[in-house]
Amino acid sequence: MNVGTLASSLSREARETNERRALVLGGDRERGYACLEAILSTLPVGITDTTLVGPEDRLRCEQIKQPHAGRLLGTTRQVVIVDAHEDLQPNALGQVVGAVDGGGLLILLTPAAETWPDRRNGFDESLAVPPFTIDDVTGRFRRRLVETIREHRGIAVVEFSDGDTGSAEPTTPGDPTALAEGELVETGSTNPAPILSSADTEPDASRSSDAAFPAAAYDACLTGDQVGALAAFESLTEPGRAVVLDADRGRGKSSAAGLAAGCFALAGDSVLVTAPSVANATELFARADELVAELDAEAAVAADSQDVPREIDTSSGGRVRFRDPSAAVSECEAADVVIVDEAAALPVSTLESFLAADRIAFATTIHGYEGAGRGFSVRFRDRLAESDHDVTERTLAAPIRYAAGDPIEVWAFRALLLDARPPVAPLVADATPDSVEYRRLDPDDLLADERLLREAFGLLVLAHYRTEPNDLARLLDAPNLDARALVHDGHVVSVALLAREGDLDAETRAMMYEGGRIRGNMLPDVLTSQLRDEAAGEPAGVRVVRIATHHEVRARGLGSRLLEHIRDEFGSTVDWLGTGFGATPGLLSFWRENGFRTLHVSTTRNDASGEYSALMLDPTSDTGRALYDRHAERFARRFPALCTDSLADLDPDVAREVLRSTPDEAAPSLECSEYEWRIVAGAAYGPGLFDVDPGPFRELVGRYFVTKPDAVDLSAREERLLVLRVLQGKDWATVAHRLEFHSAGQCMRALGKAFQPLVDEYGSAAALEVRDRFTTE
Repeated sequence: MNVGTLASSLSREARETNERRALVLGGDRERGYACLEAILSTLPVGITDTTLVGPEDRLRCEQIKQPHAGRLLGTTRQVVIVDAHEDLQPNALGQVVGAVDGGGLLILLTPAAETWPDRRNGFDESLAVPPFTIDDVTGRFRRRLVETIREHRGIAVVEFSDGDTGSAEPTTPGDPTALAEGELVETGSTNPAPILSSADTEPDASRSSDAAFPAAAYDACLTGDQVGALAAFESLTEPGRAVVLDADRGRGKSSAAGLAAGCFALAGDSVLVTAPSVANATELFARADELVAELDAEAAVAADSQDVPREIDTSSGGRVRFRDPSAAVSECEAADVVIVDEAAALPVSTLESFLAADRIAFATTIHGYEGAGRGFSVRFRDRLAESDHDVTERTLAAPIRYAAGDPIEVWAFRALLLDARPPVAPLVADATPDSVEYRRLDPDDLLADERLLREAFGLLVLAHYRTEPNDLARLLDAPNLDARALVHDGHVVSVALLAREGDLDAETRAMMYEGGRIRGNMLPDVLTSQLRDEAAGEPAGVRVVRIATHHEVRARGLGSRLLEHIRDEFGSTVDWLGTGFGATPGLLSFWRENGFRTLHVSTTRNDASGEYSALMLDPTSDTGRALYDRHAERFARRFPALCTDSLADLDPDVAREVLRSTPDEAAPSLECSEYEWRIVAGAAYGPGLFDVDPGPFRELVGRYFVTKPDAVDLSAREERLLVLRVLQGKDWATVAHRLEFHSAGQCMRALGKAFQPLVDEYGSAAALEVRDRFTTE
């Protein structure tokens, strides 16, 4: 069978089964493109339904580069071609697979299967973290990828000989029989997968007689899952409600959200829609537009330059309008209903801001096909549960765009471990620090043991908001990374991903100091480039990039036990252990209890977590101690000033824990004059005022939080008061409102009382004299 006939056969089979198929053209790149020209002219697919994802515009269709593959999110194509000769980014592969519609074809242009794992590409260069080079990067990820391609049904592989390009051109354009024969290496079984029963896929005919939405909306649903999702949106007719809709790609969640948006607009409501980009909301607006057009002849639609609807107005006065996330945050309280599509791709801080809306829905994709987005499932769901909203959750399982059991979805999930999960709870329920074994997760062992790989990676995926397909390749191929785990009866219960950093030569350190950036080496880079310490990159260290413990056995000390083993293994060979993460009180406390101390807090929020990042260090040698000491002292001195400037919106509980996680010995000395002590003591015990001179109060608060003397007993509310008013300089009305004081005057009196034990503990003779004057009867 020649290549053209094979492609036509795969396309026909995909359409007949409503599944997708894949064709891999391996070997000579030019031969592959020559075949593609003929294949595309033969397939019954419009050029507007075809996309090339590659470095060059080689075909008569849409072309985007791999770093921009995210533009395909929320869109569908009949044919997507990926040129993987120069590069293959796992995140991009996950994104483009999801864009292929049912009956469609995914075509991969790759080097020959036998040589591909040993070739180095652009993504490999990103794994070559100094002092390692690209020669140290391995090809395990691509070796595994090749194996999955050959094993899965619905994928045909054709290999061309390198350099044999002369006969690839068809003698007559569009004639597939003129294509030279390629070697058909493997074609997986193409028997169609079982289709879900009608009970799973057909719309529920028993629509409630008192449903708030019109019957036409339910008639437009394609599965019972969609009917249930649409019914869940009806809860938003009541105030103080929230809906969470999640699904794998192609289950119709955006369509359900669009039908709901149309229903609300027809009823006269103002619906605000947001997503990472307007392209992500294309399907939502298309379904809303169709429903409104059917039920409201006077409705008007406004589209952008690409004919993508951005606003729908109904004759009842309702509307559906799109706003970018930043604009939507400021407008969400004025809208009747807010719908956030692809919510998992937005920062947690942005998602939190939308909770100001009275009626809100979040629609998101699970299994991380978008290459990011665990912030939603890991962090935001807890915050949503703690909000004032009554939450309704719904999961869509039945696929719409292609049949259940679609072989390309099954392959992508396995190849990229999108559905990786930790072991089921009963297998690890009895795990304790005494029952587990410390294990090195060697990449070759992970490659040879699929269960071990899935358990370890699945634990990282579910426990961290930024684990993505690229991380799977890093785990298997990056020379600077190590993985360690605790296993119970052979099952992973706690895992850590470690990065070797530092040990950089003088030339590299100078380049960093002068403004150059290097891959990896996060801690040395920040200490050098931002904190101006050119020597920071010389000591060698190990940074804990990720650490995760199975949800069934958390709070048993397993994470701490894993860190103990890591310290025992690496402590004698490096100068420091470190970590960096989005700062929360719980995480700061965990690391502090395990011997790590804060050296830096970023002055901008992380785009993914929406939190300020904290860097912490645990020195393991004299050299590491010197690095640790100088930066801890500098941090303790500058942090109070940062709180009135770039960190003025830092959560007070984070600020409290940051200072508690600073080494005691780094606490700045109190240099208050006798006059300043009288000001402080007068405000604490007498009629004095904090507003007269906040400076000495700030010094005293910084000293207290860092040293944490047992003699001082302040409540959490009093400590928050110290942070908000003294360190961050919030006005009295704002502080009173945040801490629920009845008035600004009550708040002022509470601040004075909070300073009394501080004066008692730290005050000079002059301060104690003022105290005694006002306390002596």
